[in-house]
Amino acid sequence: MGTLEGRVAIVTGAGRGIGREHALLFAREGAAVVVNDLGGANDGTGADASPAQQVVDEIMAAGGSAVANTDSVSSWNGAKGLVEQAIGEFGRLDILVNNAGILRDAFIAGMDEAHWDSVIAVHLKGHAATLHHAAAYWKAQSKAGVEVNASVINTASASGTFMPNAGQGNYGAAKAGIAALTLVAADELDRYGVRVNAIAPIARTRLTLATPGMGALFAEEVPEGEFDAFGPENISPLVARLAAGDCKITGKVYAVQGGAITELVNWSGGDTIESEGPWTTTGLANRIG
Repeated sequence: MGTLEGRVAIVTGAGRGIGREHALLFAREGAAVVVNDLGGANDGTGADASPAQQVVDEIMAAGGSAVANTDSVSSWNGAKGLVEQAIGEFGRLDILVNNAGILRDAFIAGMDEAHWDSVIAVHLKGHAATLHHAAAYWKAQSKAGVEVNASVINTASASGTFMPNAGQGNYGAAKAGIAALTLVAADELDRYGVRVNAIAPIARTRLTLATPGMGALFAEEVPEGEFDAFGPENISPLVARLAAGDCKITGKVYAVQGGAITELVNWSGGDTIESEGPWTTTGLANRIG
């Protein structure tokens, strides 16, 4: 019996890359999976139902249970439909993995409004929208006397947490927001039996291959038989563990890459300077430079 046996999961952005690995592992571990993917390009344009359906077909061929969903998580109603489909198809929802994302890299001075709005919509709003509708369902279940044992795993990034990347002001801001949203949601939803954590993965995906200054690193070939430290499949075991019914972890953000997992600690205080009275600009110049 798998560690996710009997649980129902939504995985967004599950048609390719890390999300696909999540969906396949979850199914192998016994979960019924709603495979969500709009099927757009790296920049979010276009749509294609085939990536989500191909993952569903692979799961079904292996004896698992899955359905496809192509709603856009950047739409409040699309996120609602996604959550409702999971409940309608499988009778419940236990796990939400927010993974969908796009890239529209640009330096701040040259960034236009569409660069900003589209990335914030898919990443930050896309996490908030699905989280809202799933949380509303779990709250209602809890209020009705149903014991809830649910888990949310969000996807932050090194860009926006511990490794800011030039040209990704929109992406980094969205990912930093997701990390903060995770901590707030963990505090709010614990009373309903919901745990909320996040990962900041580093792996080879079509997005990282397209990241300026990083694509060549991820594209390096790994000799056959050697451990692929950038393989997206390395990310999913941690996500599956955080999704398990017997896991108690909540309110954590983990960087994960290859065989390394590091807990990230939110903003913490450094050195403090104090004054016996009001600060002056001259006084500050003497103290902080």
